[in-house]
Amino acid sequence: MARKIIVMGVVLLFMLVSPAFAEEEAHHAVSLPLITIVPFIVMLLCIALIPLIKEHWWEDNWHKLIISCILGIPMGIYILFHDYIELLETMEEYLSFIIYVGSLFVVAGGVMLKGDVKVSPKVNTLFIGIGGLLASFIGTPGASVLLIRPVLRINSGRKYVMHTVIFFIFVVSNIGGCLTPLGDPPLFLGYLNGVPFSWTFMLWPNWLFMISILLLIYYVVDSYLLKREGLKQIEAGIKPEEPFKLEGLINFLWLLGIILSVAFLPIFPLRELVMLAMVALSLITTSKGLRRENKFTYNPIIEVAFLFFGIFLTMIPALIILKSRGGELGVAEPWHFFWITGILSSFLDNAPTYLTFFNLAQGLQASGNLVANTGIPVEILKAISLGAVFMGANTYIGNGPNFMVKAISDEAGTKMPSFLGYMIWSFGILIPLFVFNTFLTFIWKLI
Repeated sequence: MARKIIVMGVVLLFMLVSPAFAEEEAHHAVSLPLITIVPFIVMLLCIALIPLIKEHWWEDNWHKLIISCILGIPMGIYILFHDYIELLETMEEYLSFIIYVGSLFVVAGGVMLKGDVKVSPKVNTLFIGIGGLLASFIGTPGASVLLIRPVLRINSGRKYVMHTVIFFIFVVSNIGGCLTPLGDPPLFLGYLNGVPFSWTFMLWPNWLFMISILLLIYYVVDSYLLKREGLKQIEAGIKPEEPFKLEGLINFLWLLGIILSVAFLPIFPLRELVMLAMVALSLITTSKGLRRENKFTYNPIIEVAFLFFGIFLTMIPALIILKSRGGELGVAEPWHFFWITGILSSFLDNAPTYLTFFNLAQGLQASGNLVANTGIPVEILKAISLGAVFMGANTYIGNGPNFMVKAISDEAGTKMPSFLGYMIWSFGILIPLFVFNTFLTFIWKLI
């Protein structure tokens, strides 16, 4: 208990003092040597390799925190003496990220799907498709934490479930969120920097293309694996013994409060305090028995918090170098912006990556068909937006919900692939679709 009080005290103290630092005059990030990105590379290698070498050791969340501190704290001290405002901004982003994802995690953990739902590729595809639509309106984190437990519960009797979670991450945790600024943090940053709220709706052809193809591929894969399991009687449909119903519906009100705080309170720390209030209300209004029955624990959010502490700190040099030297990349054409934004968003935080290339595009001083209030050509902003949102699905750390879904699935008994194993799936399925999307959107201009 004492440890929790100390941690919460540090968090609240930072939330109170950081706005004062935010009022500092705009600064220009110093250029750092390339060697400073080594801790970030080592952090990624630890996430990728240690589970393969020391699986049981890695399962302890405190060991993850040890790795994050060993790599992250020295880098934080180094940045403190080179660009302390960048460090403070990063820590503010980290707290905002953890409080946002954690709030959704706790509140959604009070919603439980009960009843028997027959297992079939159609039902699974429907759930993932609904999530892909909801993601644009309640955010990819919100849709992910709300639907992943019902999907896992429906498939609890299946032998092959991993592929369902992987496609869930593709669709619900990433690609589904491109229709509104509420869908994904990069698009919300664009909205705060002048992009009209309704502008992202023009991305619907790309959203529809990617969602449709992925759902079709998933349906084929799931149908094949279901037949391999010998569950034809389930596919044909068994009459449910208990009717389908949702419990803990009051938590949808608290979820709405979190979403509205993100949309209308873009001020740190007021926004985060409202989110924490929604968590408190959820804990008060939801019975502990329901959460126990839902197999809710705090382990997944603790794992995400510990790992991303190291990721956020060690990636600071990479972001500083990108900001100071991004113009040297020779990015000019829309498809250039799509791929460079996407590739970097796969491994860095996709929100600051989006903003970096957003600012770079503003510096092009282009004319013609520009997005209102931004000075950026429509095709280039489309490329930046799609790259940041779509390619966040390439790795577990490309977008915050990805690792959250993995952690929840692992705890529920669905063993997910390693960091590299997941990339084999994502690169094998998504990269060809991204290539095709490049031709359709930016070269042939058919969508």
